[in-house]
Amino acid sequence: MKIYEALRWASSFLLERNLEEPAGEWLLRHHTGKDRSNLLASMHDVLEEPIWIAFRSDVQLLATGVPVQHIIGTEEFYGRTFQVNKDVLIPRPETEELVELLLTKMPQAPLSILDIGTGSGAIAISLKLERPDCEVTALDLSEDALSVAKQNALKLGADVSFKQGDLFAPVSGETFDVIVSNPPYIPETDVNTLATQVRDYEPHSALFAGKDGLVIYRRLAEAMPRFVKENALIGLEFGVGQGIEIKTLFSRAFPFATVDICYDINGKDRMLAIYGDLRS
Repeated sequence: MKIYEALRWASSFLLERNLEEPAGEWLLRHHTGKDRSNLLASMHDVLEEPIWIAFRSDVQLLATGVPVQHIIGTEEFYGRTFQVNKDVLIPRPETEELVELLLTKMPQAPLSILDIGTGSGAIAISLKLERPDCEVTALDLSEDALSVAKQNALKLGADVSFKQGDLFAPVSGETFDVIVSNPPYIPETDVNTLATQVRDYEPHSALFAGKDGLVIYRRLAEAMPRFVKENALIGLEFGVGQGIEIKTLFSRAFPFATVDICYDINGKDRMLAIYGDLRS
């Protein structure tokens, strides 16, 4: 079995089952230890039998619904490799755009940053590594998620302070220059519309938030004014189509601030940016 033959088999297997075709390449790169360019350059090399057997088994495992990221144990985010497992949400490309939005709007000065619901730590760690001058605190209700985030911070060399608790509880009495959150926002009634890989393998506490998906946003909007410094910056991610309702919530919470709905690369409403006068 040559590498190109193994990839061709995996591609056919996955396409027949309406699964992501690139997952085959990701798995083969994982099993061979090759990056993409080296894999492509060695297409006619013979695949060792133990690697072929392990690769074939993992491709077949994908058909049961297990996310490829859980098989590999990692996901790429903002140019870095993060460990992931069943205890954290797999970082999405859309969230990279939230990080980019904040980096674009943050002033060039040492800032205090708070990430609420950090999960794997992808947002907090990326911000710290892109802006080492900033002090970053990351919160999560789940101790298991924080364990993953701490491992990622250690591996990537990011000095982030992690605290366990519900929303702002671990930082009571503190204020921040930047607050960011990608909270759960899927309505509980949508559970059966999700792909098996999401519904059965990612933590529901990081996915669902009440009947309309806005439960956490309401809590954030109510509490957040007490935790921002003057002229702070807030960045939030939300589900497509939720922008108007969430903008209304935060416009009421910050009546003198600028509250902008921001769109992702596909032109979908995905983020909220709040800045200006947040303390009046």
